[in-house]
Amino acid sequence: MTVRQPTHTPYDGSSKLFTIGLKPLEFDRWIEVDEFLLPHLAEKERLYAEMPEKVFVEEGGTRDAQREVLDLLVAHLAANHPHTHRGAGSDVEVAGLGNTTDRLPPALREAPLARASLLVQEDLILMRRDERGWRLAAGSLCFPSSWSLQEKFGKPLQHIHEPVPGFGPGTRPAELINRMFDGLQGQAVERFNWSIQADDRLYHPLSNIERVDRATNRPSRFPDGDVNAHAFIRVERQTLRKLPVSRDILFTIRIHLDPLKALDAHPDRAALAASFAQQLLALDQQQLDYKGLTADRDRLVEFLGGMAGSA
Repeated sequence: MTVRQPTHTPYDGSSKLFTIGLKPLEFDRWIEVDEFLLPHLAEKERLYAEMPEKVFVEEGGTRDAQREVLDLLVAHLAANHPHTHRGAGSDVEVAGLGNTTDRLPPALREAPLARASLLVQEDLILMRRDERGWRLAAGSLCFPSSWSLQEKFGKPLQHIHEPVPGFGPGTRPAELINRMFDGLQGQAVERFNWSIQADDRLYHPLSNIERVDRATNRPSRFPDGDVNAHAFIRVERQTLRKLPVSRDILFTIRIHLDPLKALDAHPDRAALAASFAQQLLALDQQQLDYKGLTADRDRLVEFLGGMAGSA
């Protein structure tokens, strides 16, 4: 059986955790489409149907900027992904789905950002500048990586990042991020984040209360000890681009899930496993608690060490 290779491997040392790590991005690589397009969109539809208030938020006065996002995505998808997205007048349709607007709850069908979200696998977050800095003004977040859209809605960046070790209000990284957002002009940038989870669910929310409880009690994600059977690598590919008209910033988040054991079939498995283990070992206690890896770090390192040593 052919094992699918991971699309991105930021744990190879190219993107270290708890760093900003922004890199230039060519516009033709902005949106990623793969064989999971239809199942990912189906999962978004399910979440919109079951819990729309948890996966979509918007401030009044953001619809024009939302429309700007939709127009940019339509143009990009038609030009760069014609095999999966087909032009339909001034819009595009996903091959195999047709018009996705009707798949939204009636209350959201006029929200351009919600409509845009059912064209792509990415989550879409609209950031707007005010006297406090860049705040979360609208968003479609169906695949959160341990955070809550409702809790972050309306907050500026420094408060959104408050739970992240070393990135809260008043820290140098928080100031740098705000300056980077201010300085973003016509270019696009990307960065990667990654973590480990014990299943293949895309929808992985975490409230602030749940985060504190996890950091306090430090539960294992693998109570049966079987990392090989249950561990998945969750990679976030994040992009930023400033919208040319509104000057808001669109933040996209694309989730890739790969079984940890898939690295065993990778041609560079020894180097990848060794680097992965080294990055886990480099995390301090606060960082381990934030990632929810305190109870499992040593077990994961041992598993990766065995993989590296058997190459």
